[in-house]
Amino acid sequence: MNKPATPNSFRTGPDEQGMFGIFGGRFVAETLMPLILDLERHWNEVKNDADFRAELTDLSTHYAGRPSKLYFAEGLTRHLREVSSAKGLGGGAKVYFKREDLNHTGSHKINNCLGQILLAKRMGKKRIIAETGAGQHGVAAATVAARFGFPCVVYMGATDVARQSPNVFRMKLLGAEVRPVTAGHGTLKDAMNEALRDWVTNVEDTYYLIGTAAGPHPYPELVRDFQSVIGIEARAQILEQEGRLPDTIIAAVGGGSNAIGLFHPFLDDKEVRIIGIEAGGRGLDGIEHCASMNAGAPGVLHGNRTYLLQNADGQIMDGHSISAGLDYPGVGPEHSWLRDSGRVDYVPILDDEALEAFKLTTRVEGIIPALESAHAIAHAVKIVPAMDKDQIVIVNLSGRGDKDVHTVASMLGMEI
Repeated sequence: MNKPATPNSFRTGPDEQGMFGIFGGRFVAETLMPLILDLERHWNEVKNDADFRAELTDLSTHYAGRPSKLYFAEGLTRHLREVSSAKGLGGGAKVYFKREDLNHTGSHKINNCLGQILLAKRMGKKRIIAETGAGQHGVAAATVAARFGFPCVVYMGATDVARQSPNVFRMKLLGAEVRPVTAGHGTLKDAMNEALRDWVTNVEDTYYLIGTAAGPHPYPELVRDFQSVIGIEARAQILEQEGRLPDTIIAAVGGGSNAIGLFHPFLDDKEVRIIGIEAGGRGLDGIEHCASMNAGAPGVLHGNRTYLLQNADGQIMDGHSISAGLDYPGVGPEHSWLRDSGRVDYVPILDDEALEAFKLTTRVEGIIPALESAHAIAHAVKIVPAMDKDQIVIVNLSGRGDKDVHTVASMLGMEI
């Protein structure tokens, strides 16, 4: 495929039809199109509305706990410099974590949920539905629904219900109804399918609070804009702490909300290398992975055109990842566009590599990262030792790992 012409800015999309180049759009049933257009109209009204922004900023500050910290990961940096010295490499860059794990509910998901619940309120909706994989978006959706007094239904794949039981309990405590989905492999793709079916059935009173930067337009744009607070803060914080921009930024990519949130404010900074990390699962040779941009092809899923894992007949394949939040056979359309444009590199990390990074970070930093975030850290572990000591890497620590301790214990042959 020929690489598209470099745009004047990588921060200008999507166009009026919701397209990032050949990706994005809105491929939905006729019954949903009026609701999608109504959502777009309200989104266009509020995204530059001063009162809306003021309310969101107030909630983000006093309820969610923003700004999140940019933390110099001294223990990990020291460890990787020792590795660098032992191998006779470049000395080892400084590693910073953008601490989204410190937000209320324990991940970046609250950023988007606060924005969308305010949008739902503006639209006069009375009921919230959401999909979730790792459960962090489900918890954040249930949290904001409780805060504003909305009934909430969360669709979650049966496989994920089993491996993320602490988050299921949290959602129920918050008053949400959790509906297990047994179709397919019982993971995030299947949960999203069921949420869309619910939305079609209940178009009048229901707001679908999508958790990732995918779905029909305007969802990829509005989720990105709500999550861009991550990159806006990180950019200002690194300039304050180091007096310059980082050399490299890294984030895990499932659907891609935490990654696009970090990446977007840096996209026009040509000197900053940007790396997205896909779930390599058990390897790209087979089908037990979720690396759609490394091993997939363009197609349509969940209302948008993007890179997908699919067979020769165009049927969507069920992937695999140790991480429930990365266990999705597609990716947000803006990531697909950034991949083809060459602005962002997308790299797979295997289950075993993520598990080792999870253990290492816990041991040397006293921080238990989410398995999603551990994928990003694993790539930093690979590249940092060969970098120079005066270079800087920011890794987005998208969530905390409390939810994953049962999965990790099982992988290590231990019981809790």
